[in-house]
Amino acid sequence: MANLSKRERVEAALQGELVDRPPVCFWHHFRPEGSGYRLAELTYDFFIRRFDLDIAKLMPDLRYPFPRRTITAPDDWYLVDSIDFRTSRYAREWVRAVRRLRELAGPEVPIVVTVFSPLTQVLYFVADHQLFLQHAVERPALLHQVLAIIAENVRQQIELVLAAGADGIFFALQGCSATVMPVERYREFGRPYDLLALSGAADAWLNILHVHGERDLYFDEVLDYPVRVLSWSDRRAGPSLAQASQRTTRCLMGGWDEFGPLARGPEEGIRDEALDAFRQTNGRRLILANGCSVPDDTDERWLAAARRIVDELAS
Repeated sequence: MANLSKRERVEAALQGELVDRPPVCFWHHFRPEGSGYRLAELTYDFFIRRFDLDIAKLMPDLRYPFPRRTITAPDDWYLVDSIDFRTSRYAREWVRAVRRLRELAGPEVPIVVTVFSPLTQVLYFVADHQLFLQHAVERPALLHQVLAIIAENVRQQIELVLAAGADGIFFALQGCSATVMPVERYREFGRPYDLLALSGAADAWLNILHVHGERDLYFDEVLDYPVRVLSWSDRRAGPSLAQASQRTTRCLMGGWDEFGPLARGPEEGIRDEALDAFRQTNGRRLILANGCSVPDDTDERWLAAARRIVDELAS
């Protein structure tokens, strides 16, 4: 079949249609030093100029404006406040990032912005996860207030970046795992605020849900979220791509172990995982990708090999 544009290829994969080859994406973090313009240029250089990937993913490297690991006592939560997106530097830099990347990439490159869920942000604010669980028992009403504030901030951020030209968001969940909290806690402190934040992306066509963790994910708890793509560490945490395809008709994003051959070689291992992902899904509703960020110091010869290998999967 004729070669598709990046947008056409991703749209076809989402629909479960035949593609010329699976869409491909991989990523790691950057150091934009607070500059949205710089983040856009680093993103373009990596995703488009060097590796010609099908999705340009703006990483969450313009951090939410609250110091990490600083919540140590319940009253510290009162420091979390609403963001004025008319005047916030955080908002301004995100708009710059999206607009500059769209200017560089053009209209045919799908752009997604990585956004942390409200609970993910909270787990970064607090000194450790156990302290969050303690506060959840001791001061649940206060934590619900905080999560509602953050969810509204995230919802507004999502609306802002979509209006600036993004095609969707990469909505990352942490805490959605038995290694972090009981499922009842996630249902209380995670899910409602996930859905509130995601309401800001209701009109976007490329929303991706990333369930973070290396084991014991609450995968089935989020299968009804309003997204079109599911991302997780299928090689490490499970379920496998084949198992997930039995549970959902959404497009699946994965196939490569982020700490496996993609990060350290050899090329044969990268090829084996790609071919296996293709077999598990019959090449349909698949975006070939790492399960989560590869290490920032990954030798780029392995990433270049991965990109070449994808062309071998052409229909």
